[in-house]
Amino acid sequence: MKRRELCRLAGVSMAALSLPALMLAKDAEQGSPKVVWVLLRGALDPLHTLVPTFDPHLAKLRPTLYKAIKQDVLSLSDGYALHPSLVNLHAWYQANELLPVVAVSSGYSSRSHFDGQDFLEAGLGHIDHESGWLGRAVQAKNKRALAIARATPISLRSDATVNTWYPSRLQDASMATYESLLKLYEQDEQLSTLLQNGLDLQQQANSMQSTQRQGRFVDLARSCASLMVGPEGNDCAMLELGGWDTHKAQANRLARSLKELDKGLAVLKEGLGGDWQNTVVVVGTEFGRTAKENGTGGTDHGTASALFFAGGAINGGRVLGQWPGLSERALFQKRDLRPTSNMYSWLATVLGEHWQMSQQELAQVFPSASTLANSDGLNLVSSRSQSNSMRVI
Repeated sequence: MKRRELCRLAGVSMAALSLPALMLAKDAEQGSPKVVWVLLRGALDPLHTLVPTFDPHLAKLRPTLYKAIKQDVLSLSDGYALHPSLVNLHAWYQANELLPVVAVSSGYSSRSHFDGQDFLEAGLGHIDHESGWLGRAVQAKNKRALAIARATPISLRSDATVNTWYPSRLQDASMATYESLLKLYEQDEQLSTLLQNGLDLQQQANSMQSTQRQGRFVDLARSCASLMVGPEGNDCAMLELGGWDTHKAQANRLARSLKELDKGLAVLKEGLGGDWQNTVVVVGTEFGRTAKENGTGGTDHGTASALFFAGGAINGGRVLGQWPGLSERALFQKRDLRPTSNMYSWLATVLGEHWQMSQQELAQVFPSASTLANSDGLNLVSSRSQSNSMRVI
């Protein structure tokens, strides 16, 4: 049989596993720094999530939305609070494992979900569907990365070694089929290894996930953790969660979505075990929502949003970023929360500290942004040495 046919059959067999062809495993030391990127697709409302209770204009702009949560918000520092559904994130904040950042933007200037997500994931200051910021970082540091998705998201593109995994809704092929394929490939070391790695990864994931509840964020987060733990686990992973486009009935919808996010992240921490201490979780969205609620109890597409860093490696317990205010004069185009910092600069700073990336490496990851000044003791990551060369945007 020709090698081309063998490769085609390998692709078919791995598709049955809901896995791509996997690269040879590399050794990893215990305690290596890990990164999890969680993209909230649909534009999270920052004012209903990271609530500026001190701003007198909030209640005027949102008489219904703010009233729905005002009595139950979870207090942080400096007058900020978290939505009542974020009980685990609040506990992390108190344990210095959560670091929220206000009024951030990727620099995207329109209000299209799809373009905004593509712009954010590329990290280049323009849309590029073939190259993502996390993929370039993975490539620069030779990390092992995994996307919990049916196809590789833009964030992780540009590095051919990135794996994808997602629970299949199809019945698993019998082990006899896989054993036959392994026998067929036994004379080809590469194909044999690819199939065996795929089987190992599928077995590992299935042991941690109920097949009756496939696709739920909490189950995906649990599987993500199981594929990252230990010296052979992935160094980096990406999760996605939709449902944030809250044009109407936002109070109830966000309460459910934020609870789902909070529970999923708690399961991720539990699954990572001791590796949580070496982990940075980044939670972001493509843009924010209008400062003023609309006539249907929701909000429309906006500009600035919030960014969250979590994990045992985070130096948290504080809210960072510059608050622009909610007065009509302070709002962007008199309707949106105004951005005061670039999301890429925060990401670059965390990657620089956590993965010990040089300024040259970071310039390849984020060509349009640089790291934040560290002279004021910013220190976003607590367990890694800080660079003395960090500079202002």
